[in-house]
Amino acid sequence: MSYLNIDAVKEMTYDAIVIGSGVSGGWAAKELTEKGLKVLMLERGKQLDHVTGYENATKAPWELKYNGKLTEEQKETHPKLSRDYPYNEMTEKYWMKDTDANYKEEKRFDWYRPNIVGGKSIMWGRQCYRLSNIDFEANLKEGIAVDWPIRYKDIAPWYSYVEKHAGISGEKLGLPQLPDSEFLPPMDMFCVEKEVRKRIEKNFPGRNMTIGRVANLSEARKEQLGVGRAPCQYRNKCSLGCPYGAYFSTQSCTLPPAAKTGNLTLRPDSMVTNLIYDENLKRATGVRVIDAVTLEERIYNAKIIFVNGSTLGSTAIMLNSTSNRFPNGMGNDSGELGHNLMDHHFRTGASGDWEGDLDKYYYGRRANGIYIPRYRNIGKDKRDYLRGFGYQGRGSREDWKRGIAELSFGADFKEEMTEPGNWQMGIGAFGETLPYHENRMYLHPTEKDKWGMPLAVFDAELKENELKMRVDMANDAVEMLESAGLKNVKKIWLSTKRIIG
Repeated sequence: MSYLNIDAVKEMTYDAIVIGSGVSGGWAAKELTEKGLKVLMLERGKQLDHVTGYENATKAPWELKYNGKLTEEQKETHPKLSRDYPYNEMTEKYWMKDTDANYKEEKRFDWYRPNIVGGKSIMWGRQCYRLSNIDFEANLKEGIAVDWPIRYKDIAPWYSYVEKHAGISGEKLGLPQLPDSEFLPPMDMFCVEKEVRKRIEKNFPGRNMTIGRVANLSEARKEQLGVGRAPCQYRNKCSLGCPYGAYFSTQSCTLPPAAKTGNLTLRPDSMVTNLIYDENLKRATGVRVIDAVTLEERIYNAKIIFVNGSTLGSTAIMLNSTSNRFPNGMGNDSGELGHNLMDHHFRTGASGDWEGDLDKYYYGRRANGIYIPRYRNIGKDKRDYLRGFGYQGRGSREDWKRGIAELSFGADFKEEMTEPGNWQMGIGAFGETLPYHENRMYLHPTEKDKWGMPLAVFDAELKENELKMRVDMANDAVEMLESAGLKNVKKIWLSTKRIIG
């Protein structure tokens, strides 16, 4: 975004500093600048301009040198990132090298860190679901951890405020466990998905299936057109960056209005190592920054500091912000900072084949799937574990890759591969992880990364509650697909590893 001031400034004091330029950092910058504050946004990653920075977003598959695959060199420089799908040839420039900013694992833990302005807002999954009173009241009712200090009614107006600007497409259901949002028109389900929905809802009262609630614009309204966004083009290349601004990202949605105020200074390549605590004023007054390119150290000051460096990045900064007042990290009087590490556990579900409807297809490549909201431990349903899970999934027709394993050749085979294959459908569950004190991250006492930041160490695992839940996550998926008429239904039960978003 060439109209932003990304040069170092002489004046080192601001009204507010925002650490991180991802989803929450972009919102903080927008809100603060629009309220008249002079804001410095610090991003450890490199500059990524909207539209022109998305180098692979408009390329055809044959324009990629390795068809999206990784080279052996890329695997060597990204030993952890290359373990999974987010890092590939098309997105390689968006991610930080593991060899530069490694981390340690007492148990396997996949941590994906982008190296760009916009952070994960550029390649996130865009699924947007409100928490409900069932979520806010769970700790209190179950006697787990601490009670939330707010309830749904307190946050509902802010959900609406954000959703109207971001643009969330979806369908109203009126479910207590999944409050409705401020929706744009829902994306259309495929014919097979519609039929599976009818059968699931008929065979399993209390279970619902809807189109995903997603931050992709099914249509652009005044709020979105005002910042230069356009409706979704159904290209399904969201992880590469969207030149149309059709999904919510920092570059397309929050930086433009922040920049328009003239109150924003964006400084990429700026790694915040710690907050500076003033013993006399009894508050944080600034941040220490290492230039990611020159390794030069600088200090910036502000009256307000927003730490928006992702869950784990923010925790690392806070743990590293030690002082006489906070010897174990800023605000860590309880000793809980870094503990109770949670995320979704997933990669469990089922898939099957759908017979018929070979005369039907779909238009475009919908960047969204279906969603089955939580139904376990809701109302009269009681399980031998706490909390619950929802499913994401989609129907599709087989493409030419179905012929890779065939020992065939010739004109007839080639012609067959130009036509779509049979319909299939799969659903995968996303379950809640309980807070456990022993699931934690901490900073290594001696080992540091390229910029002098202590390495993060992860010691977290799924426990009995989650493992019991996973049995239902798989078995329920099989049961629903079979009851809906799919054939050759196979259970999906993959690794219980974690991926942090």
